[in-house]
Amino acid sequence: MVGYKFMGKAHSNAYRALPMFFPDAPAGPELKVLCGRDAAAVEQARVQFGWEEAETDWRRLVERDDLDLIDINAPSDAHKEIALAAAAAGKHLFCEKPLALSLPDAREMLEAARQAGIKHMVGFNYRFSPAVQLVKKLIDEGRLGQIYHFRAWFLQDWILDPDFPLVWRLQKDIAGSGSHGDLGAHLIDMARYLVGEFSEVIGMSETFVKDRPIAAEMTGLSAKGDKNAPRGPVTVDDATLFLARFEGGALGSFEATRFAAGHRSTNSFEINGSKGSVIFDFERMNELQVYFTDDADDVQGFRRVLVTDAPHAYINAWWPAGHTIGFEHTFTHEMLELFTAIHEDRQPSPNFVDGVKCQEVLEAVDRSIAERRWVGLEEMQEA
Repeated sequence: MVGYKFMGKAHSNAYRALPMFFPDAPAGPELKVLCGRDAAAVEQARVQFGWEEAETDWRRLVERDDLDLIDINAPSDAHKEIALAAAAAGKHLFCEKPLALSLPDAREMLEAARQAGIKHMVGFNYRFSPAVQLVKKLIDEGRLGQIYHFRAWFLQDWILDPDFPLVWRLQKDIAGSGSHGDLGAHLIDMARYLVGEFSEVIGMSETFVKDRPIAAEMTGLSAKGDKNAPRGPVTVDDATLFLARFEGGALGSFEATRFAAGHRSTNSFEINGSKGSVIFDFERMNELQVYFTDDADDVQGFRRVLVTDAPHAYINAWWPAGHTIGFEHTFTHEMLELFTAIHEDRQPSPNFVDGVKCQEVLEAVDRSIAERRWVGLEEMQEA
């Protein structure tokens, strides 16, 4: 695994939990090598996370015959180079989102994976929430009817302080984009998963704080630095909003921001159909608000559905009825899909195709902002 901070910890926990809670899964992964540039820090993480070895050069990983899967959760600028080399060496790939810094890079990664005949997966973990699986079931079974609206918002406030240090997520050459690619990518994938493909988009964005103190130290979403230190430019968006039309006729609205005071990580969506509606808020991930138009008039209204009991997805593997699960469990469910797909000799879902499709929407929104117009997704096929 390349990367050992926020996502590295989440992935390590998922790998370790998989054989304990899903004993019928095809295989329990062997955590062989953890890789990072800081030798002392990666060794400390190796011990804490339970890996056998530590490494500082990812190139040595792809040369090893005893490794079958490479997990990439390093910053976005490292994804392409590692993925191409690993694919050429015949390693299966798991890569965090966004898949790449650009659409051409994402397509190159997909093509390399296809040519190598390997299994490939991209990290959209929110799909694997039991409540989201219930939404998917309601839509696929036609219980919400024709879908009219998908509205989604991912709101954070961790960089609200203008003196918060200039972390790598605020630098375009490393991150690719700001709230749009980091938070908005999850909303886009969720929309594609539940409602279908995008037809056209139009958006706007803003960078509210133009420069920040250079970071002295950073880990995950936290950082240390002196507010009087030299400042560097913020080269990504702080907030991006866009509207969309879907191929199936539904309308969509999307908001991703890191400047929503009081919102630590509000990841929510609402879907309205001809027969009903659903509302999901990841801060209350064990609940789904559901409304059906055919309820009797005297009891109509949104009902709170707890997804902590059977028959909801994944729940039987965890705790007794009524006992909740959390953020970390979505990653275990994600890894379950990965290892099951490898065992069944099929591509996991979501995979690099979904990563490319998400990148198409991200860049279509960017183009619409730059050119102040609606952009059709067919235009991105030529990009």
